Amino acid sequence: MPRPRKRFGQHWLRDAQILNQILAAADLSDTDRVLEIGPGQGVLTKGLVPFAQSVIAVEVDRDLVRQLQQQFQASERFHLIEGDFLDIDLNALLVDHPTFQFPNKVVANIPYYITGPILEKLLGRIHQPNPHPYEAIVLMVQKEVAERLYADPGTKAFNGLSVRTQYLAECELICPVPAKAFKPAPKVESAVVRLRPRPFPKQATDPKLLNTLVKQGFAQKRKMLRNNLKSLVERERLTEIFAAMAIDPQVRAEQLDVEKWVELSNQLQPPQV
Repeated sequence: MPRPRKRFGQHWLRDAQILNQILAAADLSDTDRVLEIGPGQGVLTKGLVPFAQSVIAVEVDRDLVRQLQQQFQASERFHLIEGDFLDIDLNALLVDHPTFQFPNKVVANIPYYITGPILEKLLGRIHQPNPHPYEAIVLMVQKEVAERLYADPGTKAFNGLSVRTQYLAECELICPVPAKAFKPAPKVESAVVRLRPRPFPKQATDPKLLNTLVKQGFAQKRKMLRNNLKSLVERERLTEIFAAMAIDPQVRAEQLDVEKWVELSNQLQPPQV
């Protein structure tokens, strides 16, 4: 049995209760097509295959690929792709496998060291959302990252990642996961989150501008928002917009909710000629 590899951030989930909560959050039916990123030894995969129409798993570790091929060779619902999820074109790879349609859900215990890039590939960006959004994304992530994903404005955890993610998806905590749930135990606590991609109720008229504002607004979190944005917006104009939006001139970036960020972006749009 392959040993966990540190360079791939491998830790095997060993807690059946946590596994059941992940599966419950996925809410699978026999019409769901699941994408699993980093199936590892197939612990989660074994829970997914019986309840889904199909499971497409992407694994980068060659030793684990061989193990998974043997383990699930009898299942017609399982398709394994060897490679780095960040590098593959899933649509192109499935062309030669017409029985496996593009997934509508993602359920995965992902490598923590590439959480950001994986989230971006699954959700897209503020100015470039995933054109084929998943119905639901259930992920095991590091606790601190999870807290940012579903954080409320005004809290310590709320940051640029919070705004970007919540603009693209509804985010909720499913359950905390202690380090002892894994073997070997990681040095960090974990959590399971569920993301439901959807268009934000109030859309930004210029998503690129919104993305830039959020990035610059959170650049130095201890500074007041007006100081972080001074390179983008004239002080007087920003003061006028803050007043019109009933925003405290001394507000910090984390105090604005996503709707306010969108409104601020739209207010900063140049007038249409």
